[in-house]
Amino acid sequence: MDSATRIDVRLANEAWESVMSAHSTLMQVFEAEHMWSEISMREYDVLYTLSKHDKPIRMCDVQGGVLLSQPALSRMVDRLATRGLIAREPDPEDGRAVLLSLTADGAALQEQVGRAHAKSIARHLGAALTADEMHELRRIAGKLAGKTASNLAGAPAN
Repeated sequence: MDSATRIDVRLANEAWESVMSAHSTLMQVFEAEHMWSEISMREYDVLYTLSKHDKPIRMCDVQGGVLLSQPALSRMVDRLATRGLIAREPDPEDGRAVLLSLTADGAALQEQVGRAHAKSIARHLGAALTADEMHELRRIAGKLAGKTASNLAGAPAN
């Protein structure tokens, strides 16, 4: 391995560690916020993912938007459905699949918590980054996620 490759590997790993450290730190800060009394951050993540869709979606589509294993997501969906926050219905195109959507109560809770969470995000990121830096962060993170600038332009705020 030549020195240029070693430097690239080291730099890539340092960049990755920075991303993960920032994520961990921010998640701890956000988790300590007051808005999580009725719902956990992970539960909110599921509700938020569902809120981004105009029609019911499959569990696999929800899983693509959250950081949960399939078994953990299934258990969480069961709990959220029992609480009346998520509705389940058979997929007419595949009798084995289930479609998920927010109930009125789930949508209301997602909006309530989402407004507080969005303000918290703005407060913490705004204290650390300029507007230009947030645009650059969004661009870089989108690039890492495989999204183009045109995809990001219409992306909803969390």
